[in-house]
Amino acid sequence: MKTQDTLNAGLISFIKQSPNAFFATAQLQSILDSAGFTQLKEEDIWSLKHLSNYYVIRGESSLIAFCYRDNFIETGIKMVGAHSDSPAFKVKPNPDRTTNGTYQLMVEPYGGMIISSWFDRDLSLAGKVNFIDTDGNVQGLLLDFKRPIASIPNLAIHMNREINSGYKYNKQSDVPPVLMQLSGDETTDFNSILISEIKKQKLSSTIAKVLTHEMYFYDTQSPAIIGLNQDYIVSARLDNLLSSYLGVEALISSKDQKNCSLFIANDHEEIGSSSFTGAGGSFLSDIVERITKTRESFFRTIANSFLISSDNAHAIHPNFKSIHEPNHQIELNKGPAIKINSSIKYATNGETMAKYISYATKAEMPYQVFVMRSDLPCGSTIGPITSARLGIKTLDIGVPTWGMHSIRETAGTKDTFYLYKTLIHFFKED
Repeated sequence: MKTQDTLNAGLISFIKQSPNAFFATAQLQSILDSAGFTQLKEEDIWSLKHLSNYYVIRGESSLIAFCYRDNFIETGIKMVGAHSDSPAFKVKPNPDRTTNGTYQLMVEPYGGMIISSWFDRDLSLAGKVNFIDTDGNVQGLLLDFKRPIASIPNLAIHMNREINSGYKYNKQSDVPPVLMQLSGDETTDFNSILISEIKKQKLSSTIAKVLTHEMYFYDTQSPAIIGLNQDYIVSARLDNLLSSYLGVEALISSKDQKNCSLFIANDHEEIGSSSFTGAGGSFLSDIVERITKTRESFFRTIANSFLISSDNAHAIHPNFKSIHEPNHQIELNKGPAIKINSSIKYATNGETMAKYISYATKAEMPYQVFVMRSDLPCGSTIGPITSARLGIKTLDIGVPTWGMHSIRETAGTKDTFYLYKTLIHFFKED
């Protein structure tokens, strides 16, 4: 079991190496490999062994890890769910744009991002490239430029006097990042840039032509522990790489338990989850059905199962206290927040909330309760989607966070440990 310091250090390292869902999934795979988990592939025949631990990857951006126990019908499966994606600017398929000698890339927002936070930052690119090699074969690889290569410059206040009065950024024309200055008749294109970088990093010596790319910009500033008393962790993509890391580490720390347990990190939560790798797809139900082997066993197991959907919560902002529900003003470093919504935008109900309180109490870990103001909409999670898709009892919870969906988010250094310890207790308890 990790200490608070080693847990947060591991989280920082994980986020630094996970600029988007593809890389986050690869990092989760590396962590599980080091912990002795065995990879399964969906196209293979499975022969699961009692007391063995496995993981499955779908689409290179979603992952399920589970500890297999043959008493799954009696105990159910204890599940923790998170998501691997975060808001970002995604490069368009034909992105090249040159304006007055400045080479830019056309992008579109992925997820509900705070656009203003992306301006004047040192940005890099990472994602997946599919290509034809010199033998005519289609291949794919993950590419991370790993260095600042772009910026989205703000317009000077002298030319935009409304910048501090609620200026509305145009998602088409205001945000194309700048990558380089071209001279004279010099030209370039994004596919050539990708090929050059792939060869430079020696990722492939046989790449002939780029077919497609799924590339996302990201902030190159490293995560940090800040505050006079080291109270805060500040980073890009805390929503929801924080929960992904805590979930998999809690599963590993409790991998010798008697119960069948499972962790899932779904892609595409930030855009609605409707994909074959998202919570609205069949990934989790497919894997649980293969674990349980028959439809009858599947239904009996699900009836005894429980899912904790872990996704960051809105901490009370010291400068905007009135925005928060008066009796549910959750604070940083006071414990993870149980998330409740009467319209079931969060999946928590009275029974699942009581169960979590029981786990937290026995683990001697604090918790809080979050409800959004009635005149403001709340966010979404994989919780209600997964609960409805599987018919599984579910609770939504999250580490309190400031600046959610900003390029830099803030969470409490203690809350990560509180949630981690409670999830371990959840996995281990009979």
